Amino acid sequence: MQQYESVIILTPLLSEDAAKEVVTKFTKILTDGGAEIIQEDNWGLKKLAYPIQKKTTGYYHLTEFKAPGELINKLEVEFKRDERVMRFLTIALDKHATAYNEKKRSGAFNKKKDAKSEEVAG
Repeated sequence: MQQYESVIILTPLLSEDAAKEVVTKFTKILTDGGAEIIQEDNWGLKKLAYPIQKKTTGYYHLTEFKAPGELINKLEVEFKRDERVMRFLTIALDKHATAYNEKKRSGAFNKKKDAKSEEVAG
């Protein structure tokens, strides 16, 4: 199974609970299709770089998962059908991106900053 990362931007007209419900719907599509969810990251309501459908903000959500290739087409069709999704992007991760994400999850990048700040303080 290939590892993927998918970011969706939901309309800002939704409440926090409604946004979580939409994300749960897509997570269920993935798990029902045999995908393994590695990590989910809710970025919350953010300002958009440019207006989309006359809206300047949106709820961002990132999901990292392993899935068979045929599931991606089904997922993206569901993204297109759901009017609450303003934009989406799904990418296949190569070995370098996968290694980077594993380091990020383990906190390897934060440890280096802490060590440098201790050296400066000491």
